[in-house]
Amino acid sequence: MSINRKNSAIGVFDSGLGGLTVVKELIHQLPSENIVYFGDTARVPYGTKSKETIIRFSQENTMVLLDYRVKMIVVACNSSSSYAISNLERTFNIPIIGVIGPGSQKAAENTKNGRVGVIATSATIASGKYDDTIRRIDKNIKVFSKACPMFVPLVEQGWIRKKVTEDIALEYLIELKNKNVDTLILGCTHYPLLKEVIQKVMGGKVSLIDSAETVAAQVRNILEKENITRTREEKPRHRFIVSDKPQNFKDIANTFLGYSIKDVILRK
Repeated sequence: MSINRKNSAIGVFDSGLGGLTVVKELIHQLPSENIVYFGDTARVPYGTKSKETIIRFSQENTMVLLDYRVKMIVVACNSSSSYAISNLERTFNIPIIGVIGPGSQKAAENTKNGRVGVIATSATIASGKYDDTIRRIDKNIKVFSKACPMFVPLVEQGWIRKKVTEDIALEYLIELKNKNVDTLILGCTHYPLLKEVIQKVMGGKVSLIDSAETVAAQVRNILEKENITRTREEKPRHRFIVSDKPQNFKDIANTFLGYSIKDVILRK
């Protein structure tokens, strides 16, 4: 593997801003790596789209990142991870990972009573991917799923702490709370921004699983296995690309990353 390949960036894509939760964890665990992030903000949310449309969008997003000569791709969108991963792996000759496997593994390891809840977009829930993946890990675990389609637009609007958000969360989550789940997978990369309100509704004894940490660890393992870990010592470059509303992306990105972004590239 050439030195240039090692110093190529990790590519990350999501339907909007949610994948920045994965970027934040990648920066934390892999501080030397260059990162290119593409948020398809013109077509968010993916969770209401058909399987065929999600696959097409995911292919197009992958091609955007390949223009930047990335060395691997993280599909930080749960809807894309549900429907498009196998297609992307067949189509593109580059390491590609999604978020469902790592999140499912962590939840299966965490649960004490064998009752796991999953909240996600309508498309992710309809795919049944979390249910299937968790049951392959441990067939005795009971999985209870709930689509929460309004969470994404609430996060995209920055309505993290508004009363209406808490009311909607209660409406969505009361069913899972009554199922006595002890572990809840946040099956959309936007949802970690709502951790505080979700935890309040579910109660302090329920563990919330954010797959970003596990995904970043898997990325590190792949880089080491493929011998493509970045070796240069100078400060890494983090680039952010969107398909619409770059200023809105900049305004809200600080909420996800904990720091302000200077430049956002608009790519239509």
